[in-house]
Amino acid sequence: MPDSTLTVPANSAHLRAPVRRLFARHSYAAVPFVITVGLFVVNLVVQPAFVYLSNLGSSMAVLFPILLTGMALTLPVLSGNGGIDLSVGPLAGFVTVFVSAILMPAGIRAPELVIPIVIVFGLLSGAVNGVLIGYVRLPPIIATLGMYLFWEGLGTQVQPEAGGQVPGWLIGINGSYGPVPGLLIVVAIVVVVWSLIARTAYLRNLLAIGGDERAAFSAGINVAAVRVMTYALTGALACLAGLMLAGLIQSGDGTVGPPYTISAITAVALGGISLAGGRGGMLGGALGGMALFLIQELLTAGHVSVYAVSVADGIILIIALALNGTLEFLRRRRSVRLGPQQPMVLVQPEELGGFNVETS
Repeated sequence: MPDSTLTVPANSAHLRAPVRRLFARHSYAAVPFVITVGLFVVNLVVQPAFVYLSNLGSSMAVLFPILLTGMALTLPVLSGNGGIDLSVGPLAGFVTVFVSAILMPAGIRAPELVIPIVIVFGLLSGAVNGVLIGYVRLPPIIATLGMYLFWEGLGTQVQPEAGGQVPGWLIGINGSYGPVPGLLIVVAIVVVVWSLIARTAYLRNLLAIGGDERAAFSAGINVAAVRVMTYALTGALACLAGLMLAGLIQSGDGTVGPPYTISAITAVALGGISLAGGRGGMLGGALGGMALFLIQELLTAGHVSVYAVSVADGIILIIALALNGTLEFLRRRRSVRLGPQQPMVLVQPEELGGFNVETS
């Protein structure tokens, strides 16, 4: 009699294990993902032209400064201890002035010059925040509020009124290179670079600091140095967002940046990132930015006035923070109900995955 036993391939368990780990690492993004998909569907129903190829470039041009500033703010929030960077918006706005009023008159227009200069500028400006917080021991909200005012004031001092020109390639990046949108290439590069950074000891140290700073210090982690690197990366992402913003407005404007600080905070809260630090990831910041953009698209489709949009932004921020706090409370209560967890073990950076930062 033939054997009717079902034979399962020996390697099937090995295939399922990485998938389970992938979903476990990104569990924090489940609710933001559902919200984003839901908002996308609603936008399709309300305005079907939303996804037309003719509108894709302009939509992405508006989306990406929100997306990148949200991702930029993710890192300091993950570092815990009240980590935040209020200066991401004004810094992005100052980059539009930096390009139009400083680099362009100096004849620096080529992308191979402008992009490295702006990124290095972002790393240095972010490192200033990191030094103030990590070594001078200023509270993050105070240090970055000071830099918020500094970049906003410097932008209006250098260029009192909106104007000037930006390089043509920066405007053209809102278009397409063949069938691929230019801005999508930018984000793909950011994802690849972050994936490489995420496989280093930096990510593991950031997780440890965000989860328990004292324990991380006792384990020999240079907490101050990690904070400097964290804020430096935040500055680089904020300046990259500023480049995208310069291409969007096609000029320099020192006053255009501050609203992006509010949108970044909202994106982080909508992205399921624990505001206490140590849990979340870049994926959450990106999803939160997309969700906020889709909400703004719905408000625009409803012909909501500019003043009402400001009111709506405030309400969205409060709801996002309340939802974030509620989910964090439920997660902690569930952890307590499940009882003592397994002892924490050190893992290799490659086991942490690429586009994610999370501890429990």
